[in-house]
Amino acid sequence: TEKTAMPGRSASIRETVLSLLRETALTSWELIKITVPVVILTKILEELGMITWLSILLEPVMGLVGLPGSLGLVWATAMLTSIYGGMAVFAALAPGLSLTGAQVTILCAMMLFAHSLPLELSISRRAGAAVLPIAILRVGGAILYAVLLDRLCRSLHLWQEPARLLFRTGEVERDLGVWVVDQIVNLGMIILVIFGIVVCMRILRALGVLSLFERLLGPILPVFGMSRQAAPLTVVGMVMGLSYGGALIIREACSGKLDRREIFYSMALMGICHSLVEDTLLMMAFGGRLGGIFWGRILFSLGIVFAIVRLVRTIEQRKTRIPTGTA
Repeated sequence: TEKTAMPGRSASIRETVLSLLRETALTSWELIKITVPVVILTKILEELGMITWLSILLEPVMGLVGLPGSLGLVWATAMLTSIYGGMAVFAALAPGLSLTGAQVTILCAMMLFAHSLPLELSISRRAGAAVLPIAILRVGGAILYAVLLDRLCRSLHLWQEPARLLFRTGEVERDLGVWVVDQIVNLGMIILVIFGIVVCMRILRALGVLSLFERLLGPILPVFGMSRQAAPLTVVGMVMGLSYGGALIIREACSGKLDRREIFYSMALMGICHSLVEDTLLMMAFGGRLGGIFWGRILFSLGIVFAIVRLVRTIEQRKTRIPTGTA
């Protein structure tokens, strides 16, 4: 019996490994398609001295959150492409900067709040949520959270030690060949991180951790203006990602089970707080601290959406209130 069971176990292990490798390869290919052009463009901008010019333009926003102006290019790239695009620019720029753990955490948080905006805002629009308010919420929320986190870290002297960078660094003055090797090594490190996250996600799913997380958040969300139909779907988006959660919301919205207001609340919360497991692991691998990119993000996001719900209800109550002195 043991002999017959061994080939079956071996086949199962082999299939699991192949599945992990396939998923890593597919994700990595999407990464490579974005990263290689972004890295090359960043190098060209650096050689032309455009990074310094862009840093000056972005200095006011980055200065608000205690970051060097050049890191504005990282966030801008993440917003227009994806987190991976931002990571590629960060890999090219970070070795030349002296960053603290707090600064890396703040940058990671900003990317988590606002990234892949062309794609993800289109998902919000298809679900029935107005694009402009969601865009303002995501970009404005990122800046506000980063300002608060910067002030908190400074006042408490939190994470002020030099950041530990995942990327390979060389001399400040590097020839093109060394730069190419460094970027290949950095890309390889990112792919290893992706593989590790794929494995972690499989383990967490098998252990039921993701389901537990959904059950913990589920009862809380009705307080934030969502019905029993919208709350579980929103939790799925928060845990697994906006694309998946948004697809479920789109399906329910088309069925007429959700009204426009709770669709907006759902997409607002998912917009600023989604993919809590996968993206958090990704940012932790790049030096972000868990307290800033996970717990702080959840509390801030819930607080913001709660404030929006209360504001809307207050406005509606004032509109429906009968003016004094009328018959």
